[in-house]
Amino acid sequence: MQPSLHKAVAIISIPKIIPRAEHTISRSNISEGALKVLYRLKNAGYQAYLVGGGVRDVLLGREPKDFDVATNALPEQVREQFRNCHLIGRRFRLAHVRVGADIIEVATFRAAPNADDADAGANQDTRDKNNPHPTDGDTCASGSMPRAAKDGRIMRDNVYGSVEEDAWRRDFTINALYYNIDDFSLVDYTGGLEDLNAGRLRLIGDPEQRYREDPVRMLRAVRFAAKLGFRIDPDSAAPLFKLGYLLDDISSARLYDETLKLFMGGYAVQTFQLLRHYGLFGHLFPYTEADLAHEESHFPLILVTCALTNTDARIAAGKTTTPAFLYAALLWGAMRTLAHQMQVQGMNEAEALQEAGNVIVARQVQRTALPKRFSLPMREIWNLQLRLTQITGKRPFVTLTHPRFRAAYDFMLLRAEAGEEIQELCDWWTRFQIAEDDEQQGMVNVARTGTVAGTGKKRTRRSRSKSGKAVSASQSGDSAE
Repeated sequence: MQPSLHKAVAIISIPKIIPRAEHTISRSNISEGALKVLYRLKNAGYQAYLVGGGVRDVLLGREPKDFDVATNALPEQVREQFRNCHLIGRRFRLAHVRVGADIIEVATFRAAPNADDADAGANQDTRDKNNPHPTDGDTCASGSMPRAAKDGRIMRDNVYGSVEEDAWRRDFTINALYYNIDDFSLVDYTGGLEDLNAGRLRLIGDPEQRYREDPVRMLRAVRFAAKLGFRIDPDSAAPLFKLGYLLDDISSARLYDETLKLFMGGYAVQTFQLLRHYGLFGHLFPYTEADLAHEESHFPLILVTCALTNTDARIAAGKTTTPAFLYAALLWGAMRTLAHQMQVQGMNEAEALQEAGNVIVARQVQRTALPKRFSLPMREIWNLQLRLTQITGKRPFVTLTHPRFRAAYDFMLLRAEAGEEIQELCDWWTRFQIAEDDEQQGMVNVARTGTVAGTGKKRTRRSRSKSGKAVSASQSGDSAE
């Protein structure tokens, strides 16, 4: 009934056992679903530990986002214990156990990434039994070498192990603390509790090797440092400055997922600052980084910072956020720069904005994927910025009914906050939204004969054709923002 253990790496460590009386984790801090999973595995004769972010956050006095369980039971054995359980994953099998509204992730103890698998058949993909953890420097079973040998990425990590091996193969010491349901003790193999108390983020093992095994660990280091307010240990921080290029080979889909974790977790401003400090931001948003290098009067840096601050505030207030708005702010400066270049070459403003948007989005999704359910609303937010400058005739009434009007209006306010000279236009739309019908019509009539809000430029009076029909500014090539 017990999984095979793989002991290729001689891990000799005596864990520090902190009894219940000497730590702050209480069962009252643990979700009912996680406790049910832990107790059922224990009663079935398996080892069962609470591990990872849930343990870390409870010790820090934070509200855990979720709880993960580690056990010596194989995934199929976990499934036998729980009716509402299904197995996921190809690289490594995990069990998801549904208890009420909660989903508890249960993982079998894993061996260290560089373990030598002496008993591969029962626990890994049999295509390459002689190398259970091929890295990018190894030739795969097919004979292909998917990445440069020097990168050393772990391609498969499908070996089970002991609780000790499971602790040492984790990324950060503060995520390698185990709460034992058997006696309610805290088990620490890697010095994680000392790091936690010191506010220190430290990688387990050789930092450069661990980053090469999985470059996304660099983003995780920044995210945890920003979220927890910890400092990254100097030895763990040093490779960040030189290994950012490894992110260029990570799939755009995975980087998109990591981007959401980085910027939509409530600590976006601090995360952004750390990413730029370590030179990692440009590997996620290369065109934004290039635009930041040529900023004028701190724009677009202020726009990006304002957007991230706004996102953090909404999350803190329990309000909804969307990647569409965040991406619109992150890519706005790069898009506007390209659109200006296209206008210089003879394209009108509307066409330039449309074409520049197409180009920037196409380029960006090569780095961080952006699903259409977010890229399309983002493009609508951009396109409406020009329509919001058109405040005569029926156009403002039509714009007001657009499904993305509110998001576009908020984005316009953000641009004004960042220093764009459109405050008069923002004020006009603020009043227009709440005005009665007669007042709205009066505002439109005044705008028709006055100045273009937000530009300070005298609005060109529309000429009339022989038929008496008005020719709009945009049709005559005179559209301003």
